[in-house]
Amino acid sequence: MSASGWSEPAEDEERRRQRTPWGVMALVLLTGLALIRNGSADFDAGPPQPASAAAPDTRTGTGTGARAAHAPSLPFSGAERVRIPSIRVDAPVMPVGLDADGWIGAPPSEDAGLAGWFTGAVSPGEKGTSVIVGHVDNRRGPAVFYGLGTLRKGNRIDVLRKDARTAVFEVYGIEVFPKAHFPGDRVYGSKGTAELRLITCGGGFSKQHGYDGNLVVFARLVAAD
Repeated sequence: MSASGWSEPAEDEERRRQRTPWGVMALVLLTGLALIRNGSADFDAGPPQPASAAAPDTRTGTGTGARAAHAPSLPFSGAERVRIPSIRVDAPVMPVGLDADGWIGAPPSEDAGLAGWFTGAVSPGEKGTSVIVGHVDNRRGPAVFYGLGTLRKGNRIDVLRKDARTAVFEVYGIEVFPKAHFPGDRVYGSKGTAELRLITCGGGFSKQHGYDGNLVVFARLVAAD
């Protein structure tokens, strides 16, 4: 269902805070975002991959490209759109949870322009790590998060929320992790502030196994409009 057709569930605060453990989250993302690469001649190169210089600075866990100041976190509110001006992304966001098999429910693959906010984590702008996923491609070609690998430290990500506020994040790292060795604690661990992860498939590709990695964009809240 698209974001425009969804309203926040009427759940109490205690229940809403019962989030999926990050150890489980790492596993569901590895399995839940296996996407299909188009075989057309103009798409044989696959999606762009981030340069090694784009990786977060593991010595500090924050990266050197982000601002030193952190914006105060926001209260809970669902996500409606994600905008990434540098790669011309302006996409609706639907809520996604875990499916019947325990995997994260990615947006429908046929809707190439739709992203998904994982409701088992905090909402974008809340203290903690929020997660938005999207397809890199489908059978017809590039999808909403195809260009994530071209992002640079300092790029802006806007998440428009249902409370009419915009959570403004700044990228401080982009990295591809092998699915077989996904560092869940490093990717999702809370740094005591409001952070965002954008996730899609990346790395090498084979017809037998699909993509062998997940591309992760690390960003932190720097403003709220």
